[in-house]
Amino acid sequence: MDYVIKDANINSNCSIKYNEPLSLHTTMRVGGDAKVFIEVDSVSKIVDVIKYARENNINYCVIGNGSNLLFTDEGFDGIVLKVGAAFSEIEMLENNRIKVSGGFQLIKLAYFAKDNGLTGMEFAAGIPGTIGGAVRMNAGAYGSEMINVVESVEYLDTNTFERHIITNEECDFSYRHSMFVEHPEYIVVFATVKLQEGNIDEIEAKMEENNASRREKQPIEYPSSGSTFKRGPDYIAAKLIDEAGLKGYKIGGAEVSTKHAGFIVNSGNATAKDVLDLIEYIKKTVYDKFGVMLQEEVVTLGGK
Repeated sequence: MDYVIKDANINSNCSIKYNEPLSLHTTMRVGGDAKVFIEVDSVSKIVDVIKYARENNINYCVIGNGSNLLFTDEGFDGIVLKVGAAFSEIEMLENNRIKVSGGFQLIKLAYFAKDNGLTGMEFAAGIPGTIGGAVRMNAGAYGSEMINVVESVEYLDTNTFERHIITNEECDFSYRHSMFVEHPEYIVVFATVKLQEGNIDEIEAKMEENNASRREKQPIEYPSSGSTFKRGPDYIAAKLIDEAGLKGYKIGGAEVSTKHAGFIVNSGNATAKDVLDLIEYIKKTVYDKFGVMLQEEVVTLGGK
């Protein structure tokens, strides 16, 4: 199939790369190449690219910062559409509300809120994702989640290319879940968060406390996809992995972190196969020992 983009509008208005290493676009730093990699800076360009892909029968996927994403070593046979830093818009609204675009960095939102004396986003000061990804997965840490701050979400329905605004309740948030998990055809393009007035020094101190804890307890010195497995209703995945004696266990360059068993890290030159094989080994070992089947939090894409 000819993957060269022949639409003049897309060529002149989007950042396009061919055979782009996807290891450069995920925090685990593994994965093969995307036949086409397109970064967009507006909703209209998202529409243009998806329409083009469909009209030309080209497979596509949409990513943000790649912080909970794993591409296979075969890469992605089609268009990888990035809604990331290029699509970064932020606006202060009345009544302590902030509107941000889907590609805006969650960490930057936390610091923007702090600089404006607003409390509620401190939990996100170290989460390396975009607003779109954070809403989709109801990202959280240190006792709070997106459900606690999101007032409304605007999304693009790629079936009709209509835009809709829904309330917090309609997002159907739960642990690492929202209605967007069931509807991958919906792309988060804007979100509005509702925060509270606070003391900047106290907000900053809380963020520094959270980040110090993160540095102490999580292997942020290595590439990873964050927490590999979801917490269960009556178990903590990291605790079971630790009790199974798997801390430090390696397959190739993929390793169960010695600092936090809930993380698989790229200890050096890991392949996606190394990571996926280690995930399966962990799941089998934990199931054999405790009768619990762990569920991945990381999402895998790619293959031929």
